[in-house]
Amino acid sequence: MPLIPDSRILIVATDGFEEWELFGPREILQKRGAEVVLASLKLDPIQATVHDDPGRTIRPDLTVDDANADDFDALILPGGVRNPDLLRVHGNVIALIRAFNEQGKPIGAICHAPWLLVEADLLRGRKATSWPSIRTDLRNAGATVVDEAAVTDGNIVTSRKPDDVEAFTAALVDLIEDMPEVETISHPREVPA
Repeated sequence: MPLIPDSRILIVATDGFEEWELFGPREILQKRGAEVVLASLKLDPIQATVHDDPGRTIRPDLTVDDANADDFDALILPGGVRNPDLLRVHGNVIALIRAFNEQGKPIGAICHAPWLLVEADLLRGRKATSWPSIRTDLRNAGATVVDEAAVTDGNIVTSRKPDDVEAFTAALVDLIEDMPEVETISHPREVPA
């Protein structure tokens, strides 16, 4: 169970991510000492939205093809409508999400990002939440859907909207710090004893 200052967290996003759902958790975690890495489909800057308006851009640190679940303690999937809709058709993105799940590592998905969990078939038999317009998709994927700011079920945290970022991030931090240590993680900044 790594403490947040000792953790390495991956965010996966592409164009159309909801600005605060990426920048909010990233800033909160960085302020607490976590190393936060952004992966996307390409290394070109990706464009946020603030609801439907263009927002800030951010340059990814690596591509999804170069990301490996073994190198991280947790995964964050921001929402926005276009972002998860574009990502869910990429098999490498779904494979990466499944790899985090197979290792029992925390996965956080907010707003429309639970679409990615549906695509990866990770919600069957779980309690989850999301943006209201995709809740039927979650139910059809076998989830019990609730309307709460942050819902933790096993290694997955889901949340509804940008206003829930603080609750979402707090739930993810709790999950990261409560998870058993996974032997496959090798942080570059760690020094063997």
